[in-house]
Formats: sequence, C-alpha cells, structure tokens
Amino acid sequence: MLDFDPWWVVGFVDGEGCFSVSMHRNAMAKSTGGWQLHPAFHVYQHEEHGDVLEQLVITFGCGRIRAKGPNSKVSTFAVHSLVELSERVIPFFEQHPLIVKQNDFTLFAVIVRAMLRKEHLKREGFERLVKLAYAMNRGGKQRSRTLDEILMGSSETARQAPS
Repeated sequence: MLDFDPWWVVGFVDGEGCFSVSMHRNAMAKSTGGWQLHPAFHVYQHEEHGDVLEQLVITFGCGRIRAKGPNSKVSTFAVHSLVELSERVIPFFEQHPLIVKQNDFTLFAVIVRAMLRKEHLKREGFERLVKLAYAMNRGGKQRSRTLDEILMGSSETARQAPS
C-alpha cells in the first residue's frame, strides 16, 4: 500500500487533476432555465498505475474509480458529491494549496459552498455560479455550449451584470 505525502498529492493533482463544473439539461430545473450544475473533482491516470488512484480514495476518504471511456486505458478518480467535496476535498486543498490549478480550485470551492447553501436554485445565484464556472479551466474553452446558451432566458440585466 502506498502512503502519500500531502504535498505529493498536490503536485500530482496540479498535473493530472481537474476541478470542473459542468452544465446539464434538467427539465425539472425551471428556475434556472432547465439547466443544472454538476461540480466534480477528477484525477486521471493510465490503468497501469491504478494503485495511485486507489490511494487517492484512501487519502480523501471518498470518490470512485472508473474507466475514462469504454475503450480507454485511462482511469479516473472522481468525487461528485457536494458533501464529500466540501468536507474532504476542499479542506485538503485549503490546507495544502495548489500551484498550477489554484485559481480553478478557488472558484470551484466558492461554487460548491454556494450550492450547499442552495444559491444555485434561484436564477440570480445560478447565473452567478455559471459565470464563475465559465471562468474556470482557461475560460471554459472546451465547453460545448456558450455562456449565453446556458443563460438564455435570463434577464438582460442579470446577463450583463459583472461577475
């Protein structure tokens, strides 16, 4: 069994990890124009080194490991639960700050904590959190939908308000 130094985990996550907030359609989410936020913390590694991801499950006391895709040789350690993110992942990285991904982590922590306070269930809170999410990961350049597509249906005032 491996036993990771917390600073090794920080370096590993800076290189192989990702803090993200995706948007998914949900017809029941009427107050947010049919969209729902999904924060996640992922760490990727070739399946040959799955023991590293298994140790992350032990280190964080949460998360699951699965294949990145049906034909992928890459495995993913993932944490999706708001409670686990707020009680396990976020405190770890507040105690052991990242270097490369610190800005994304900071926005991620704000979003997760706001979601725990249910701010995302009201249009204003949802729009604020979506804007923060789109500021993550190099400005959301890999997103399949534009910010305006997600915010469509919101008032012009809310859309133009500063983040």
